[in-house]
Amino acid sequence: MDPIKLVIVDDHDVVRKGIKTYLMTEEEIDVVGEASSGHEGAELVLKEKPDVVLMDLIMENGTGIEATAQIMDHLPDCKVIILTSFYDDEKVFPALEAGAFSYMLKTASAKEIADAVKKAAKGENVIESKVAGKMMTRMRSPERLLHEDLTDREFEVLICIGNGLTNAEISEKLFIGIKTVKTHVSHILHKLEVQDRTQAAVYAHQKGLMK
Repeated sequence: MDPIKLVIVDDHDVVRKGIKTYLMTEEEIDVVGEASSGHEGAELVLKEKPDVVLMDLIMENGTGIEATAQIMDHLPDCKVIILTSFYDDEKVFPALEAGAFSYMLKTASAKEIADAVKKAAKGENVIESKVAGKMMTRMRSPERLLHEDLTDREFEVLICIGNGLTNAEISEKLFIGIKTVKTHVSHILHKLEVQDRTQAAVYAHQKGLMK
């Protein structure tokens, strides 16, 4: 099996080099590039097309949130792992809404980071417990309806998902490309704070959106 192609984006040289040095000892992981800003990182990712990206949040010349959104627009299958020191609401939810797949704190060990990269490549995400708690609290909040954050097009795609349509069928029905459909689906999952299409469909039915 081919190694996991990884790009590391962090503006702290010591952190970036330290993570890279450890991950390069992992046979399953191939570090194909590194960047020190969100703007540089997004450009590098679009060029290298890695499987997974380790993304810092607070950087000059483009934040991790902006870079993640840009990456998701062009490479919706790429898994972005946020690796940061921050877990306040103003950082967590915009990052997840931008399309981040996992959210980890820099207190994680090198092994935990390596394991998260391997899991991301398999489609399994890792959410720091403090962040997961925030997500659960937000989902339980009765006054907030998550689907209200969806764009009109994303809402249309959600209804299609609720009706059991595949990406190809949604593409044909809405006259949009498969790649665009995948991007919309990715955004929907993160905005609804669900893990997969099945949970998104269940959400749509439970909220009475399938009328």
